[in-house]
Amino acid sequence: MNFVQPIRDPDMILYMKKFLKEQSDRNYMLFVTGINSGLRISDILQLRVRDVRKSYFNIIEIKTKKKKRIDMTTQLQKEFKWYIEGKEDHEFLFRSREGLNQPIGRSMAYKILRQAADYVGLDDIGTHTMRKTFGYHLYKKTGDVALLQKILNHSDPAFTLRYIGISDDMMNQAIKSFKI
Repeated sequence: MNFVQPIRDPDMILYMKKFLKEQSDRNYMLFVTGINSGLRISDILQLRVRDVRKSYFNIIEIKTKKKKRIDMTTQLQKEFKWYIEGKEDHEFLFRSREGLNQPIGRSMAYKILRQAADYVGLDDIGTHTMRKTFGYHLYKKTGDVALLQKILNHSDPAFTLRYIGISDDMMNQAIKSFKI
């Protein structure tokens, strides 16, 4: 398992959003999409304007080749509404400044997130952090590991808890309250 972590602190999420928004709408929306959808970066980068005109994503996951429908949160729909205004259906959502209608690459997405993480003082951040952040906060809100396991397409609930850092949280809490 890789060592990137979810962003647990809601204030850090807000600081990163603010930093990214000041950089560009694209960078902000990349982060907002990741933390509100649970999609992998490879699937996010392939999204086009037409994919977000509805209230859900219909995608075929690049990693698993499985077809997946994911309802968008009302907030994410609202964010997309202003972001795609004036854009054409065939355009990639997260266009590169190079080439004609090409998406940014994984390495650029990583640089964007690392720069924001450095700005707010977070370590262990990568493109997978967005997916883990989504999972962590959804689990904290619902407490439903089976639901999260299904959303993230994991085969084992224990893996899902490790993946989003809940196992680490429980271990750290046990150590903090431990005394002999």
